[in-house]
Amino acid sequence: MSKRFPEYSGLNLPEINDSVLEKWSAEDVFARTMSEREGCPSFVFFEGPPSANGKPGIHHVLARTIKDIFCRYKTMQGFQVKRKAGWDTHGLPVELGVEKNLGITKEDIGKKISVDEYNAACRREVMKYTGEWEDLTRRMGYWVDMPNAYITYDNRYIESVWWLLGELYKKGYLYKGYTIQPYSPAAGTGLSSHELNQPGCYRDVKDTTCVAQFRVVDDNAPALAPYRDILFRWGTPYCLAWTTTPWTLPSNTA
Repeated sequence: MSKRFPEYSGLNLPEINDSVLEKWSAEDVFARTMSEREGCPSFVFFEGPPSANGKPGIHHVLARTIKDIFCRYKTMQGFQVKRKAGWDTHGLPVELGVEKNLGITKEDIGKKISVDEYNAACRREVMKYTGEWEDLTRRMGYWVDMPNAYITYDNRYIESVWWLLGELYKKGYLYKGYTIQPYSPAAGTGLSSHELNQPGCYRDVKDTTCVAQFRVVDDNAPALAPYRDILFRWGTPYCLAWTTTPWTLPSNTA
């Protein structure tokens, strides 16, 4: 016996989207993908968390679509796929925004405003657009456990990270090294690559440059052999390095 399927005279994607979401919601399909796989091999997904201090954009839709495809595929393979949502409450951009809104600086914390009041203001700011993110999650059909999301400012999360670092230290996996660390004198802290890419972090300016001299310490280096007659004709040779970022020179250990 043939089974009849509905026919459509035109392709109305928003309408199809709404009808599919309504069906998934009415039948609680997301929860059933886990309950009907109880006892099956587990595939656990923790979302690389977005930050709710900014509104979601189309690039978030693209990234989440890729995440969702993997989880749905593993479900189709027979795994029980638990998908943990999260919120990244990274500090510095939020702190600077709160300080600007309150008209204070880091030095005012504990004087014009208490530490508890400052922390509370930052927590409100960092979760400001939670509603917009949850709406996007529902509208794009992204299956993830939002009600039980992990939050990076939660003490349980923070203590878990410290515990993990402690375990890595005990196993000898942590070591001391040297690298160039961008630093913000105004904020009084080091900066991550993400923070360096925040809007307004860079502007075009005219700046001085620096030429540094690096003395050649190995006169017999094989790389110098073709140039030995020229290099040593007038005394000790130096390599010249031109840079527009002279603040990197003190930490240059080459």
